[in-house]
Amino acid sequence: MKMIFMGRKKYAAEMLQWTVDQGIEVALVCTDSQFQNSPTMLKANELGIPVVSMEEAENYVNSHPGDIDIVVSYLYWRKIHNPLIDGPKYGCINFHPAILPDWRGTAGYNIAILKKLPEWGATAHYVDKNFDTGSIIRVYKFNFDYRIETAQSLEKKTQNVQMDLYKSIILDILEKGKLSSTPQKKEDGVYISKKEMLEMMRIDLNNLENEDLDLKIRAFWFPPYDGAGFEVNGKFYTLVNNEILKTLHPKDTTSIVK
Repeated sequence: MKMIFMGRKKYAAEMLQWTVDQGIEVALVCTDSQFQNSPTMLKANELGIPVVSMEEAENYVNSHPGDIDIVVSYLYWRKIHNPLIDGPKYGCINFHPAILPDWRGTAGYNIAILKKLPEWGATAHYVDKNFDTGSIIRVYKFNFDYRIETAQSLEKKTQNVQMDLYKSIILDILEKGKLSSTPQKKEDGVYISKKEMLEMMRIDLNNLENEDLDLKIRAFWFPPYDGAGFEVNGKFYTLVNNEILKTLHPKDTTSIVK
């Protein structure tokens, strides 16, 4: 099987290595190569796989009809277009770190905590012309407690599940080819844009009695990114509480501060 791999973060780098270890030929990798420390780019370089732009990948599929069996997207941030969607024999599959069709777009980990949901998960779905609306192949779910999670810790738990989902899907494709799926209904889910996520982060200083500050701090705690906070004179300030500070305390030091 011949693949184009699209992804970013260390989780994608791990899945790229696993894919190659299965004997799958990865022809090209699309990633955040604009950053010198990109984990997926570094892994592709280590494996000797060409790192290209999405446009170069599109040109490759156009100029090599029938050559690519599958395109996978693992935390890839850009909208994917044809011929990457319809060109591969087994389609183009995205691995979405949320439960579909319920939660499309961004801010998944934040929403899971803010909404005090009892479970979260990851979804494998075919890519279509819109974000996160393609037919669903499989959903892996797990229980979690919003009272003890941050966005950062929930990402780690979700990615452990999503990596298992990725492996299961890829092994099934190797055995069966294109997999069965269930179409999504547009009305079944909610799409959250980056703009909406940034608005949710903001603390309304004029309405503090209606803000659950500790919940909101945990829901958006994901350093080095800005967390829940407020803006003063054009500068944004992230809030932190004692609960978060305790998690940052070195395990091998002591303090008399309470």
